[in-house]
Amino acid sequence: MNSRWIEARQTKYAAYVTVYIVVILAIISVANVLANRYNKSYDSTSNKRFSLSDQTAKIVKGLSQPASVTYFDKTSNFAAAKDLLGRYTTLSPRIHLDYVDPDKNPQAARAAGISKYGTTIVQIGAKKEEAKNMTEEDVTGAFIRDLKNNTRTVCFVSGSGEHQIDDTDRNGFSHLKDVLGKDDYKPKSISLLEKAEVPADCTVLVVGGPKNDYQQPEVDAIKKYVEQGGRALFLLDPPLKIGKPTADNEALTAVLQGWGVSVEKNLLLDENPVGQLMGVGPQVALISSYASHPIVNEMKGTATGFPLSRTLTIKNTDKTTVQKLFDSSESSFATAKLDSPNVNSNDPKNIKGPLTIGAAGSYKTGKENSEGRFVVIGTSIWADNAFLNFNGNGDLASNIMNWLSSDEDLISIRPKPQEDRKITMTRAQFGWVRLSSQFLFPGALLLAGLSVWWRRR
Repeated sequence: MNSRWIEARQTKYAAYVTVYIVVILAIISVANVLANRYNKSYDSTSNKRFSLSDQTAKIVKGLSQPASVTYFDKTSNFAAAKDLLGRYTTLSPRIHLDYVDPDKNPQAARAAGISKYGTTIVQIGAKKEEAKNMTEEDVTGAFIRDLKNNTRTVCFVSGSGEHQIDDTDRNGFSHLKDVLGKDDYKPKSISLLEKAEVPADCTVLVVGGPKNDYQQPEVDAIKKYVEQGGRALFLLDPPLKIGKPTADNEALTAVLQGWGVSVEKNLLLDENPVGQLMGVGPQVALISSYASHPIVNEMKGTATGFPLSRTLTIKNTDKTTVQKLFDSSESSFATAKLDSPNVNSNDPKNIKGPLTIGAAGSYKTGKENSEGRFVVIGTSIWADNAFLNFNGNGDLASNIMNWLSSDEDLISIRPKPQEDRKITMTRAQFGWVRLSSQFLFPGALLLAGLSVWWRRR
């Protein structure tokens, strides 16, 4: 009887073990199926190093047709590319990835026109674009170029001391030219002095900080362009009379005033202590809060800086609707003293902040599905080579351009280069880390083990 009881008990345990194994295998199988079908991850790094940007997510999730991404490289280099490209597939089931080794499949590489390793081709429909580098910025840029069928040209007015797009010095706009190029804009310089007419291929016109007065024919050409449905960005510095003076440009500012934007003759100074912590002085207005507008809705939590700015006063007119984009802080003030570097912050003539620095407006042309658009910023220096990389300045420049060109779907925060997060330690700190990791912690574990052994012996 005991043997039967033992056999029954063994059978019972064997059945339990079998059921447990089957249940565990079923759970593992279901988990693998769900993991393959729903690839989810959480990025706990402070700078979201392993996450795609808002702009990339917006573009990829909004795809209305399949997109093919093909990476051409040696098989040994596929793993590095999969780390980035694999994140795109988690955003949309319309993304199809393929990895091709040109040495193993030369026909496919030749058909795609591949001449070097590490090339990424993004194809949507019949259109193919190459990502210049294996970075999110370049891969997303290839998606954008695929989706945009028309050429968008940004025309920078020259001839009156404006910033130049080919100037690589700190005061030039060559970095701005590069930023716009990543969104597939084609920047070029134009002169309204040679022909007082905005070229028909200009998607957006930029008046980038003129130092001299515009002549009346130039002003008339700009006015006509916007009022017939054109788009323009005005970056107008305060008319300082220190050193090489900046002209008042009254003819141009009179046009803006007629559209509801009065560009004041003053200089804004910001005594916000946060600016000092970020390494900028009172000459730089630090902006961290924004109004409600498509240009800045995605800028929440991103600081921008505006050096040597003037203020704006805005209102709606019978032809225009004007909205502010951002104000200076409550610690700021504007002075009308433009001929001396010495400014008294307690001067009763100063105007206390917050004060408007940026505004956007639309002009009613009277034509169906047609409106002029314009953006006015009280300084041009924020977009030059020395300042464009300051926090969110580059994002703001791209957002402005996308709103002006009616490409609101591209307005977001752009991919950022990865931060260098190396730990730098002094010799004393390094010695403490070495001492604690090699001796203190192992020694503590050894003592704890000896203590347990001593109590149990």
